[in-house]
Amino acid sequence: MVIPDPDKRDPTSQHATAALLTGPILPLLLRFSLPNMVAMVAIALATMAETSYVGQLGASALAGMALVFPFVMLQMMLSAGAMGGGVSSAVSRALGAGDTSRANALAVHALWIGIGAGTVFMLLMEVLGPTLMSLLGGKGEALSQAAAYGEVAFAGSIFMWVVNTLCSVIRGSGNMRVPSVTLLMVALAQVVLGGALGLGWFALPALGMRGVAAGGVVANAAGALFLWGYLASGRGVVRLDMHATRLERTHLFEILKVGAVACISPLQTVLTVLILTRLVASLGTQALAGYGIGTRLEFLLVPIAFAVGVASVPLVGMAIGAGHIVRARQAAWTAATLATVLLGALGIVVAVAPQLWTSLYTQDARVMASSASYFLWAGPFYGFFGLGLSLYFSSLGAGKAAGPVLAGTLRLLVIAVGGVLLAWFDAPAWMIFALVGAGMAVYGISSVLFMKATPWGRP
Repeated sequence: MVIPDPDKRDPTSQHATAALLTGPILPLLLRFSLPNMVAMVAIALATMAETSYVGQLGASALAGMALVFPFVMLQMMLSAGAMGGGVSSAVSRALGAGDTSRANALAVHALWIGIGAGTVFMLLMEVLGPTLMSLLGGKGEALSQAAAYGEVAFAGSIFMWVVNTLCSVIRGSGNMRVPSVTLLMVALAQVVLGGALGLGWFALPALGMRGVAAGGVVANAAGALFLWGYLASGRGVVRLDMHATRLERTHLFEILKVGAVACISPLQTVLTVLILTRLVASLGTQALAGYGIGTRLEFLLVPIAFAVGVASVPLVGMAIGAGHIVRARQAAWTAATLATVLLGALGIVVAVAPQLWTSLYTQDARVMASSASYFLWAGPFYGFFGLGLSLYFSSLGAGKAAGPVLAGTLRLLVIAVGGVLLAWFDAPAWMIFALVGAGMAVYGISSVLFMKATPWGRP
């Protein structure tokens, strides 16, 4: 095996382990969070651009996008958040223990897991996708448009899984710049290619929904190829050597015992969103439109909490690997405080002045009133959501996924039971919006309690 020249390594990677084990926590978190935040917001904006392209294809295409979008987001949450957190956790704990060879082996095993999971997701959605979307109420031309987008988008599932898996490997080594720049470029390429292939820019044939989906597939394929080459070249702390690494159950289990359990959380999130959407839809178009405007803001808030939480994973993981349990918990609480303050402040702003956001989408008085009601009842609890999501990632860094999953289960129960009761009593919209806030509060508070009750090892 060729040992890479240290002088050719990425400067951001040098001495990363030592810095993460000894440096001041808050400055490290801020330095790591910012590039992650830029990349995640870029991905969110790319998704919004896709939606605008689809809107130009007609109402049926837009309705079809609404049907397929939950499954697209589920794949993103599984690959980047849940399994990705398990990958970063395993790699960072190995590096914290000073075992670079194990970190290298874990990177290879993570890649095989990503390829395998991407293949399974692709097969499931290609075979069952139209059926699942019809269960959500899809029919006619809307279902046909959703199926057209899905058959292309999910054919490229492997590329998305590989991109997010390799980004997680690199983040686990303490390098946030390379994954963030890569994801930013993937998002920009997706915007350009989606418009070009879907709408026929640059004199290309307009392929409609299939073309919009193909833009994302090509962009992710390019990102996967770049990251694979970067890790294989040995320029980072972790090196990807597919030929010299044999698959071992111990390495696979080390990743899956965290990542597989964590995958329950995105499923809970999607189910929670579906329940709430169904509840609000029963109250009429204005209530649903106002709720939709509110959830659009949350789609931009989630990347902020995600960025802070992901930044805490290598800090926590390396500290755990080195036996610095106190520092690991300090990093987790610091990240949680930062996420709570950021999302809490934004929630208060929109609760007090909802027109700052709603006026970007509509001037309809009834829709704006519905949206204002949503922000009034849900906005003040955004901080709890940031708190829970940050502790979710920190717990993954420590290799302890059960607590965050249980917190998500409690939130789902609150939404499900409360939703049944509100539907039974034909409750007004504001009560459903208050239920959203209550679910966030339960999620954040229970995450704190599970975090305190879960031992992370002996110092």
